[in-house]
Amino acid sequence: MSAQPPPVNTVLVGKKPVMNYVLAVLQMNSQGINDIVIKARGRSISKAVDTVEILRQRFLKDRVSVKKIEIGSEQLKTQDGRTVRVSTIEIHISIKE
Repeated sequence: MSAQPPPVNTVLVGKKPVMNYVLAVLQMNSQGINDIVIKARGRSISKAVDTVEILRQRFLKDRVSVKKIEIGSEQLKTQDGRTVRVSTIEIHISIKE
């Protein structure tokens, strides 16, 4: 199974500082993309939530609305062969002009 690249309107949150993801959303918005999905799993979920809150409270004050939040879990194989469940979140936001 080959890994497909994420869609253009998706920000995958990982180990980088939160501001990197905030800037990624702002850059997408400057390119005309107004419906953006912020995805994270495991310990990065709090960074995804922080990203949306920073956008809502500092940068795009009354322009950001949360359209939908999807939560779930995935099964992953660790390096030592164990199967673990990891929580996931997708936050769908819309940015008004």
